[in-house]
Amino acid sequence: MSDSLSILGQTIFSGLAIGGVYSLVALGMVLIYRSTGVTNFAQGDISMIGAYTLFTMTEVIGLNYMVGFLVSLVFMGVFGYIFQKTIYYPLRNRSFLSVMIATIGAGIMFQNGILAIFGPTPEKVRPFIQTTSGSGGIVLGGVYFDYQYMVILIITIVLVVLQYLLFEHTTLGKKMQATAQDKTMTQLLGIPVSLMIGITFIYSTFLGGLSGMLIAPIFFVTHRMGVTVGLKAFAAAICGGFGDVRGAIIGGVAIGLIESLGASYISAIYRDAYPFLLLFIFLLIRPQGIFGEKVSEKA
Repeated sequence: MSDSLSILGQTIFSGLAIGGVYSLVALGMVLIYRSTGVTNFAQGDISMIGAYTLFTMTEVIGLNYMVGFLVSLVFMGVFGYIFQKTIYYPLRNRSFLSVMIATIGAGIMFQNGILAIFGPTPEKVRPFIQTTSGSGGIVLGGVYFDYQYMVILIITIVLVVLQYLLFEHTTLGKKMQATAQDKTMTQLLGIPVSLMIGITFIYSTFLGGLSGMLIAPIFFVTHRMGVTVGLKAFAAAICGGFGDVRGAIIGGVAIGLIESLGASYISAIYRDAYPFLLLFIFLLIRPQGIFGEKVSEKA
């Protein structure tokens, strides 16, 4: 394979992996939006908490990596339940703006809390797969496949498949979808709406925390890392069609590819700007996103 094709393959592979992370965060945003009608702007900071939780379990406490990973996932689920009870539930009967501002405030609180506990020094987490040879990947056809990026892609694909099976082939999934579509009618049918919303928050926090754990070995873990991830995930959700699960996944992958291709072929300096350029284009040409539907309003 020629050097140009190798570089292209490497760029696409990296973009798909990072896009998978954005998809998971965007998916959490979309699920909460569909079930409550509000956007959780703390979703990116929740991914930061997931990264720091994994760092604490594996690097500070010294647990076995897999044990620390599983404990971190359980912690994020519990954290999601507490987040729902303390941030959303008290404001559930208020306007969406009140809840949205509360999530922004929660995100700021999470950042400053982590800063107070761990300090401003960036931390590093070991990769998911470690080899005795020190090699962190394999080379195929001139493309270097990093194990951590492969883990991200595999976990993202598995979660997407599991979510499809959950929503389309289980009673719980259908109850969650019914709650997202019409909470009043769902309650009249005897479905516990509060429980369904709680499960949605737990699952979305699980996704956010998992995304942070997956990128923790790739980037340095800092109290500000969630801001960038959250904004790009939000852009992905809008490009895909806010409120659409398919849009969150495809939008996240598209953002990851645009970011990676732009950094390789245009300029790495503006790496973080390319996703928002794509967002700007969508807002001009197709503001409802890829899977969104036009909504007409009467004057």
